[in-house]
Amino acid sequence: MSAPDLRPLTVLIIDDNAPMRAIISTILKSLGVRKIIEASDGVEALKAVTEREVDIIFTDLMMQPVDGLAFIRWVRTSPASSNPYTPIIMVTGHATRASLDEARMAGVTEFLAKPLTAKGVLHRLNEVINNPRDFVRAGAYFGPCRRRKIDHDYIGEERRGMDPDKAAAKAYADAFGQADPEPVLAPEDCY
Repeated sequence: MSAPDLRPLTVLIIDDNAPMRAIISTILKSLGVRKIIEASDGVEALKAVTEREVDIIFTDLMMQPVDGLAFIRWVRTSPASSNPYTPIIMVTGHATRASLDEARMAGVTEFLAKPLTAKGVLHRLNEVINNPRDFVRAGAYFGPCRRRKIDHDYIGEERRGMDPDKAAAKAYADAFGQADPEPVLAPEDCY
């Protein structure tokens, strides 16, 4: 299996640290990406995504005056956003459970922890290109489904998004070898 041709991609890198932008840019160039746009914060990034088409975004979490989370929310939910489905890879050295949960709720597609490696960058690119996630809209949330693996066999009472009648129908179908009903997903089910 050959590596995908990344030359046609336009990638936006958002980080307030210029050396970190240079590292990500160098890794992307070594992988074949030729069109790279850099922004030092969310404000510059907003301008970049409204002026040109971007295929993939790498963004830092903590920046001033507009951080990565606010930028992601804008891309996902603003009527002015040109492509709310753009894959967004969060690059962060602050990978606490709380920050990861907040980023997921903002609509991030993938995470990449610092310090970076070329292998890590390539893996995340491969995930967003070759294994894209379906998008979910539920209440205020819009973004990629956060569930990596759907357990179609789970029918417990706490199954979010599945009403009791569907759970009972699924249990009956499973017990008697009939076709599974389609699961109903809520955003909380997606990771």
